[in-house]
Amino acid sequence: MTPGTIETRAPGKLFIAGEYAVVEPGQPSVLIAVDRYLTVTLSESVGHAAGSVHSPEYGLIPLTWTRGDSGLTIDREHHPYDYVMAVIGTVEQLRGELGIPARFYDLRIASELDDASGRKFGLGSSAAVTVATVHALDRFYELGLTARERFKLALLATIQVSPNASGGDVAASTFGGWIRYSAPNRATLRAQLDDRPLREVLSGDGWEGFDVARLAPPHGLRLLVGWTGSPASTERLVGGVRRSRRDSGVDYPAFLLESRGCVDDLVSGLDDGDDDLTLDALRRARRLLQRLGAQSGTLIETDRLARLCDTAEAAGAAGKPSGAGGGDCGIVLAPADADLTRMLRSWESHDIRHLTLSVHPPEGSVDDH
Repeated sequence: MTPGTIETRAPGKLFIAGEYAVVEPGQPSVLIAVDRYLTVTLSESVGHAAGSVHSPEYGLIPLTWTRGDSGLTIDREHHPYDYVMAVIGTVEQLRGELGIPARFYDLRIASELDDASGRKFGLGSSAAVTVATVHALDRFYELGLTARERFKLALLATIQVSPNASGGDVAASTFGGWIRYSAPNRATLRAQLDDRPLREVLSGDGWEGFDVARLAPPHGLRLLVGWTGSPASTERLVGGVRRSRRDSGVDYPAFLLESRGCVDDLVSGLDDGDDDLTLDALRRARRLLQRLGAQSGTLIETDRLARLCDTAEAAGAAGKPSGAGGGDCGIVLAPADADLTRMLRSWESHDIRHLTLSVHPPEGSVDDH
């Protein structure tokens, strides 16, 4: 890293429980941050009247941006880098409100959240790039933001691109470790962004329902992650379930209630070191997603995800899809006596890739304001 540059990184994430329900304000979920990272390197654009964003993921030609009377201007001939530009626009608004002089900067992005061919593992690359970019600009402009404030800025940028995003992945990438997370009402926040200064939105009353708390890691359980090789669109899957609530026999209030029960028991199991309760809660969370998929006509548990989970259960462990399902990853919690050799051999024979992931350690306080 050359002198004067700033380098930040953010970890990927995996959902453990609470998927689909977490998009509702105040509904709890459990997530982890994982030790695969997206790195942002920032350097000031000295002598230039524009900034740029470079990433090999989007080709060799960088995105360029500048400022005009109407705000940021983006060269959209190339990839729009929506999340990065949403962060830049959001932080630039805050900078202006704080009276900090404007500067240009170049961002370079490198990711470990996909395989060698560029296929995403489903580890939350959009959230990671959002979190890392917020952190880099916080340091560049010396804003002095707390971890909680960086999360809020990252979520406000995220919902400008994906209005219904829960922000769970943003929270995991920001705070690290094992967390319990519930979302604020993003519609309220979007409305406030339209008619309030950003500083007011950050510290105002629109965050009701938002909560994040640290959790103890499993006492005697090993975490394993399998990748099915099939990328999935969370936004499409969650949108499909939302639409089906109007047109099918999904008892959505009952689903939310049962999801909360699974998450509450999972949290209790983790915090109390009760492995049996933790495993039982994870198995119930899988069955709940299976029923939601069947009732809504949404393919949450694909054949490979079913194989991943079934072989985990046959080995004496507990497994479930992580996130919206439809592909991507499944997670397993395994006690010491589980037959993991048999499970991993079955995964390999069914083209399920064991990802050698660990939990990224906690970072920053979840309680600062």
